[in-house]
Amino acid sequence: MLELNGIDYAIILGYFVLIFAFAIYITFKKNVNKTTSNYFLGGRNIGWFVIGASLFASNIGPEHLIGLAGAGASSGVAVAQFEILAGLTLLLLGWVFVPFYLRSGIYTVPEFLEIRYSSAARTYLSMISIIGYILTKISVTIAAGGIIFEAIGLDFWLGAFIVVFATGIYTLLGGLKVVLYTHVIQMFLFIVSALTITVLGLQYVGGWDTLQQTTEAGFFNFWKPFDHPEFPWTGIVFGAPILGVWYWCTDQYIVQRVLAAKNIENARRGSIFAGFLKLLPLLLFVIPGIIAYSLSQQGKLNLTDADHALPALAQMLLPKGLRGLVVAGLLAALMSSLSSIFSSCSTLFTLDIYKKIKPNTSEKNLVVVGQVATVVLVVLGLLWIQFIEKISDQIFTYLQSVQAYIAPPITAVFLLGIFFKRLNAQGAIASLGTGFVLGITRLIGELNKAHLSGAWFYLSNINFLHFAILLFVLCSAVLILVSMLTREPDYQNINNITYQKSRVFNNKEDLVLSMILIGIIFFLWMYFS
Repeated sequence: MLELNGIDYAIILGYFVLIFAFAIYITFKKNVNKTTSNYFLGGRNIGWFVIGASLFASNIGPEHLIGLAGAGASSGVAVAQFEILAGLTLLLLGWVFVPFYLRSGIYTVPEFLEIRYSSAARTYLSMISIIGYILTKISVTIAAGGIIFEAIGLDFWLGAFIVVFATGIYTLLGGLKVVLYTHVIQMFLFIVSALTITVLGLQYVGGWDTLQQTTEAGFFNFWKPFDHPEFPWTGIVFGAPILGVWYWCTDQYIVQRVLAAKNIENARRGSIFAGFLKLLPLLLFVIPGIIAYSLSQQGKLNLTDADHALPALAQMLLPKGLRGLVVAGLLAALMSSLSSIFSSCSTLFTLDIYKKIKPNTSEKNLVVVGQVATVVLVVLGLLWIQFIEKISDQIFTYLQSVQAYIAPPITAVFLLGIFFKRLNAQGAIASLGTGFVLGITRLIGELNKAHLSGAWFYLSNINFLHFAILLFVLCSAVLILVSMLTREPDYQNINNITYQKSRVFNNKEDLVLSMILIGIIFFLWMYFS
């Protein structure tokens, strides 16, 4: 447990005051709740810096705060591959997907599927996204908030309530614009707090060379063998990008940020900026985990659970008065993630579901519906708290992993749909349906694999990244085959949202920045090999 003093609590309270004061200022200064464009997409006039900061802050959730440090403490730097690859995927978002999204004028990502394929494809993605957010993202973030408050001596339930209620209030008041601008503050806060632990940890352990000498062989190697249970190199190279395209390029939770950009150039520049920021988790979270492991090997830190690496390191290294900064940083990361979930869910429900049922609803009433949806999400989050501890760790883990199983078909219909005009609605629905059935089958198989044998056991036990590869190939084949066997789409309706060579790579400055980012990524791959 982190022991805090008055200064620490003052810092934490100051964080909440700052966030609320800033949220109220943005709400009333920018008239964010006047129209659907203002409330759900920040008025579509957001600059690249805010977009990049929000992309990064939305992504940093409990799995980074706890999971990356824990994985670093148990197995080294390999887990950071997902962060490094995100940098490349964000380039794909900026250069490939952003022009099509912004030219189409969509408010939600599922709306793009309706334009490209059909209304059924839009409904499928909207429903899958909302259910997935409620059952996994919201519950994980709420639980992490409760754990943070528990670590400073407060009741778990009180802490979870504070996180949900506080985040829900400012998201409800100001919509996406408040979420975006508060993300800038939250980003700086958790970067500074995590970086403080990393720097002090490296000093305490004796420097970079000593850190490498006091850890096991392979701890500083990105590339693991084919049969590695968690990070096989084949899964990283071929499977992780499939999940990355789904998450960074087609998930409303992320893409809503670039939809708020004032133009394509700002959306692209924001994506590139976020790509650079995504290199930081290696330094901010994974390295501290390795430092905690090194200190435990030297007998200087009692680390009984790898997932406690970051809090244990903060307790050991930071004096009272600075620990409040770390807690505020943790809360900033959690609240930035939760506010993105609330905003994305309310947008999907209002524009993809409610507006489809009542298309003549006024702009003002749609904003009210979005606000009501946010309130409902807050209430669902609070009600869900009581069930979190009743769900076994195994089942909870599998609920999270199901997102990895629905990703390949979604990646297929988006990525192939942009580049191949011949693909049609029938192929998309068949591909999405095939992926959904096989993904659920895999989930059930995982839960019962102790009772399986032969091919069923293999499919249920195969590394999830390898399974993602197989599922993507199969869903792509279904998409292409069914499309070729059915009627051609109306090409005139999709010309503006399918690939045209003259519209890509037309900004030299962004191209140079992208090449620099790619160069840094290749350097990291070679250094940690």
